Amino acid sequence: MASRSPGWRLVKGWLALPASLLASFLCVPASAHQAPAGWQYDPSCCAGVDCYQAPPSDVKETRYGYRLSTGELIPYSDHRIKRSRDEYFHECKPGGDTMSQHSFCLYVPDRGM
Repeated sequence: MASRSPGWRLVKGWLALPASLLASFLCVPASAHQAPAGWQYDPSCCAGVDCYQAPPSDVKETRYGYRLSTGELIPYSDHRIKRSRDEYFHECKPGGDTMSQHSFCLYVPDRGM
């Protein structure tokens, strides 16, 4: 009987790994990042590079919703609107591209009453 090559032992070892352990090497969990004030952006809005604190001039409140500097209108009832945990607006766009016409989320600060 012919002996197997040393590489076969390596392959055999990999085959013996439990599926859950192997899956942990292959799956990278989505992660968010923090706003400058230290609170965490929601992972559904941010993959680590999508969200940023918007300059005050980038978001205007209109009769129909929030108008962004790119012209995008996000209605007040839109599910993408989230509560900002500081006094600033925060936009989440693909790759943090400030010129993108599509926002994942818009964080809106509380308005005092």
